[in-house]
Amino acid sequence: MNLVLASQSPRRKELLELLGIPFTVIPSSIEEIPLAGEDPETYVIRVARDKGMDVASRVSQSVVLSADTEVAIDGQILGKPADAPDAFRMLRKLSGRCHAVYTAVCVIDQRTNETREGLDRTDVWFDPMTDHAIRDYIRRENVLDKAGAYAIQGYAGVYIPKIVGNYFNVMGLPLPLVHKLLCRTSS
Repeated sequence: MNLVLASQSPRRKELLELLGIPFTVIPSSIEEIPLAGEDPETYVIRVARDKGMDVASRVSQSVVLSADTEVAIDGQILGKPADAPDAFRMLRKLSGRCHAVYTAVCVIDQRTNETREGLDRTDVWFDPMTDHAIRDYIRRENVLDKAGAYAIQGYAGVYIPKIVGNYFNVMGLPLPLVHKLLCRTSS
């Protein structure tokens, strides 16, 4: 199978490599902007599908894998922070609370003209963080390219005492879901 990862995320590339399936990377060029009133689940499914369709329009006889991950709290999509003050605002909102991480995965098999989609959700608890701890974390890591302004696999992990769901989902690619969708496509 000629697998194409429709993502420029180094974390998704690293996680997909764990499956041992050769693939190429072709990033999508779609804009990721929630529609008015769009809930987090609907948003990530739409964006994952749009990313996949964008890349599928540029290749042939391939299996295109795309995904989108978002952090949501109180029904609000946090997205990636615009700058350090925006990251501070997001982390302050997450501090001492539970939030949801949603990842939608889309697999477009051009050989069979099939599209398969799935959604994963992980609940993540943050310990309370002081303003000083938030500023320190922002200085330690590049948070501007991360949904919700944190990476569970980085220093933020010291503030995350509990998750319910798939760890890899929080990193951006739920491997059990990806494996299931790829196996159903390749059979």
